[in-house]
Amino acid sequence: MSAQVASNIQDTEHQWEEFLKKKYGPYKTSTETKHFQEPIIAELADAKMEAFLLENHEKQTFEHVQTMKEKYGKLDKAYMGIWDMLLELDKIQLSKKDPQVPQKVHGFQMAEAMRREGQPRWLILTGLIHDLGKYMYLLGEKPWTVVGETFPVGCKFSNRVAYPRFFENNPDTKNKVYSTKLGIYEPHCGLSNVNFSFGHDEYFYMVCKELGLPQEMLYIIRFHSFYSCLLEGDYTFLLTEHDIEMMKWVKVFLQYDLYSRGEKIPVDINELKPYYDGLIAEYFPEKIRW
Repeated sequence: MSAQVASNIQDTEHQWEEFLKKKYGPYKTSTETKHFQEPIIAELADAKMEAFLLENHEKQTFEHVQTMKEKYGKLDKAYMGIWDMLLELDKIQLSKKDPQVPQKVHGFQMAEAMRREGQPRWLILTGLIHDLGKYMYLLGEKPWTVVGETFPVGCKFSNRVAYPRFFENNPDTKNKVYSTKLGIYEPHCGLSNVNFSFGHDEYFYMVCKELGLPQEMLYIIRFHSFYSCLLEGDYTFLLTEHDIEMMKWVKVFLQYDLYSRGEKIPVDINELKPYYDGLIAEYFPEKIRW
C-alpha cells in the first residue's frame, strides 16, 4: 500500500468520525431502541466526505453484498492471531493529519476506558478488537466498502441514513422488490436474517461467528455502525425482542467508540500486553482464519 493511498484512507476515517459527532452529538444509552430518537443536526459535511457518502450509497447494493460475502466468507485471506492483526493494521496509519490515533491505539483507548469503569471482560475485549475487519484496506478495498454507516439491503433504504438523497442512483431503488418497505424480508424477521451493506463490521463478524463468542459480542461487532436504527429508531419493523435487548449493549459500546479518542493514549502499549494476551486467550484460539 502506497503512502498516498494510506493517507487517503486515514483522512476518510478521520472525517467520518468528525461527521458522526456533528450529526449525533452526545446521547443516552438507557433508552429502549424502539423509543430511541435523538435530535439531528443539519447535514454538515465537506465535499470530500460527501463524495465518500455518495459512492457508498450508490454502490452498496444487494448484489455487491452477495459478491463480498462470497469473497470474504471463504476466510482464506490470512491465518493469524488477534494481537498480530492489531499490529498488522498499523500499516494503514500513515496520515500526517491524524497520526496519534492508529487503529491499535484507538482500540486500547476504548478498552482501557471500559476496564477503568468496570465493564465486563467480554466488552473490554470487544472495544479492543471491534475494528479488525479494517484489514480489508490492506486487501485492496476502497473506503466506501470498508467504513461508514451500515444499513439493510434488499429493502427500501431509510431516509434516516445520513444523506439519504445519495441513494437516488443506487440500482436497488429501481428494483420492484428491493424498493419496497419490507423488500425480501418478513416483518420482525430479526436482524440475523437481514443482509447489510458490506464493510469491516460484516467481515469481522464473519471471521468471529463460529468461534463460540458471547452473542452480545458478536452483535456489537456486526451492528455497531447501524446508526439509523440504534440512534434514530428506524427499521423497527425488522426487529425482534432479542434485537432490542442486544442493542442495549451496542449503545453502551457506542459511548466509548464515538467519544474515546480524547482518552489518554497509553505510553507503552507493551506494558498492557500481558493483561490483553490473557483476555484474548480467554475467548480466541491462538490463530484464526481471516
